[in-house]
Amino acid sequence: MKIPASVKPAVWGAVAGAVAAVIIGFSWGGWVTQMMARQRVEAGAEAAIVLAFVPLCVAKAEQEPEQRKLLKAEGSWDRDDFVEKAGWVANVGEQYRSAVAGACANAIVEAME
Repeated sequence: MKIPASVKPAVWGAVAGAVAAVIIGFSWGGWVTQMMARQRVEAGAEAAIVLAFVPLCVAKAEQEPEQRKLLKAEGSWDRDDFVEKAGWVANVGEQYRSAVAGACANAIVEAME
């Protein structure tokens, strides 16, 4: 079967239009792959968990003023470990404990300044 010469430009135009639509859609249109969408959802879930547990951690820390002074004296790299050892994030699951401890330590030190 021979394709008429008048159809060729239309086919090439459709191919070029499809390629342009994909490029524009992913670049400026907000299209994402399934993996990127999953990563964004997981990051949002972790941020929500951290935001939910930080006030509880801070409330526990407020009950121990001497520990808070020791926390402030710690180096910034060691503060999340200090919060974990103090037991202020014991109610947080293992997967998110470090992130909550770091955010809690930052919140406590900022409040003390």
